[in-house]
Amino acid sequence: MSDSDFATTDPCPQPPQPPLPSDCCNSGCPLCVHDLYNEEVARYRQALAAWRLRHPAP
Repeated sequence: MSDSDFATTDPCPQPPQPPLPSDCCNSGCPLCVHDLYNEEVARYRQALAAWRLRHPAP
């Protein structure tokens, strides 16, 4: 398997899209869209770190 084949089968994780200002109702929901976004960012960072281990910089 070539490097280009590996890149297509193991693409770099993409960061999550932040919520729009209108996505939050500012009513103190127990599970706010900003909380969900922060969880997604944490998962993204873990996935990116693992991906970088599999794809070290030249």
